[in-house]
Amino acid sequence: MTYLLMSLPFLGAGLIVFALGALHATRRRTADRYFSSWAAATGALLILTAVFDNVMMMAGFFDYGTEQISGLRLGLMPLEDFLYPIVGALLLSGVWQLLGGSRRGDGGHD
Repeated sequence: MTYLLMSLPFLGAGLIVFALGALHATRRRTADRYFSSWAAATGALLILTAVFDNVMMMAGFFDYGTEQISGLRLGLMPLEDFLYPIVGALLLSGVWQLLGGSRRGDGGHD
């Protein structure tokens, strides 16, 4: 089984939770902040993943078997590694929104 196939159920769950969070944010009229916050967090996570996965693979801390990956790489890291931060950001954003996010009406800004 490949890492991509193993990740698909988690990606599906992340998309469902994120979509539920988006519905909740739309009802609260905070959808713009919901999507922009998710995009900013996801962008940061993708950059950090690309940098640190490549550094750790260069240092020899780990590698992936060629049979379990698609073969597409960014530097040394397989592209499948980007699914983990994407799914994490989807799940955490959705759960945060569904649990109420910021309790203050102004979105938590001072």
